[in-house]
Amino acid sequence: MGLFSRAEQFEFKVTGMDCGGCERKITYALTGIRGVKKVTASTSQSSVSVTAKGVDSGVLTSAIEDLGFKVE
Repeated sequence: MGLFSRAEQFEFKVTGMDCGGCERKITYALTGIRGVKKVTASTSQSSVSVTAKGVDSGVLTSAIEDLGFKVE
């Protein structure tokens, strides 16, 4: 990956989110990962969208699951 490579967009279906607190918990955890630029978590859509550069999707999935949510 070069110095000027573009950020990637990741979309995850996440179950177990049922309130704004869940959205904030996931957003806080993922934005703490180096390379993550933007996180949008939605309980109504059961989804998490991440814009990141140089981050493996497995790292993001593990971070979400470590919080007690399920990534499908």
